[in-house]
Amino acid sequence: MSVTKIGVKQARHDVEVSDALLVCAYDSQDKFESHHLQGAMSLDDFHEHEGSLSKQREIIFYCA
Repeated sequence: MSVTKIGVKQARHDVEVSDALLVCAYDSQDKFESHHLQGAMSLDDFHEHEGSLSKQREIIFYCA
């Protein structure tokens, strides 16, 4: 597994073109609701579904 820091433009491109998963990295539901981007999932939702996600899918974590 590798972690690469990418910019906003690259993240948007990856979500739109390659079906990357966008995850809001805040562990508080209140912060998620305040800072989530369209199409992003909460960190809680990510943890609930992480076992069923493809290991080949790009996952982009962000915080505001």
